[in-house]
Amino acid sequence: MLEIQRRQRQPRLNITENLAGYLFITPTILVMGTFVVLPILYAVFLSLHKVQLLGGIKYQFIGFRNFSRLVEDERVWIALGNTVQYVVIVVPTQTILALILAVTLNSGIRGKNWWRILYFLPTVTSSAVLTLIFMWIYNTDGLLNDFLAFVGLPTYNWLGDPAVALKGIMLMNIWSTAPFYMVIYLAALQDIPQTLYEAAELDGANKWQKFIRITVPLLKPVTFFVMAVGVIGTFQLFDQSYIFSNGNGGPNNATLTIVLLIYQAVFRNLQMGYAAAIAFLLAAVIITTTLIQRRFFGGEKI
Repeated sequence: MLEIQRRQRQPRLNITENLAGYLFITPTILVMGTFVVLPILYAVFLSLHKVQLLGGIKYQFIGFRNFSRLVEDERVWIALGNTVQYVVIVVPTQTILALILAVTLNSGIRGKNWWRILYFLPTVTSSAVLTLIFMWIYNTDGLLNDFLAFVGLPTYNWLGDPAVALKGIMLMNIWSTAPFYMVIYLAALQDIPQTLYEAAELDGANKWQKFIRITVPLLKPVTFFVMAVGVIGTFQLFDQSYIFSNGNGGPNNATLTIVLLIYQAVFRNLQMGYAAAIAFLLAAVIITTTLIQRRFFGGEKI
């Protein structure tokens, strides 16, 4: 009899526990649905329509015409090429620099707390402020040309030459973002057991061999995370490019990026449907690149 009563109460307890669980996750579901799922669905809707904003909002269904237009738009491929070039140079460089800085700080140098603060200062500085500072440095009458003139070297139009304008943004971002990833590497380095290095020393390994055979393999999951976050961040380059070029992606589209092109499509050309299609192109590129990184760096181990 008692066993029958216990079995009758068990389903009620399960229902109560399930309801309590759903109640606790309801706020998260509402927030994710409102700020993530609904915007994605609306972006899909926009990409299939031509949107008229002036004189009242009107939607005209045009199917996949916005996506077919991507293939024919030369500026899309210029922006994609600039963005890919930026990612290919910036992400590996900032990752390697961050690892070098982290290993240096983890080696027990004097005043390492002060060095941490000094290294991390660019990361906590506003991106817009850093961009304005570097624009002053790159100006024809700026600090860099003054230094070149002082040492007897020819000066250069760093902001006006399409061949080097994007390189200037790359240099600024490497300098400002590497310290952030340095902190991540530093935390991971401090979790590596010292007994592994001691055992390697007994086997006659030098510092370089310990770094290559122990440090780098054990940091592989962290490297995947750093590079994945770096790829996502660099593909979304906007504010520096916008400030450097005054919003037009110049000179000669040299600093035009995918996100800046999306901004121009929405706020200058009022083409929200086409902008949504470009955004999905960017999302596809980021997802593909991240999956490739996962394949090579073993992201499943994180």
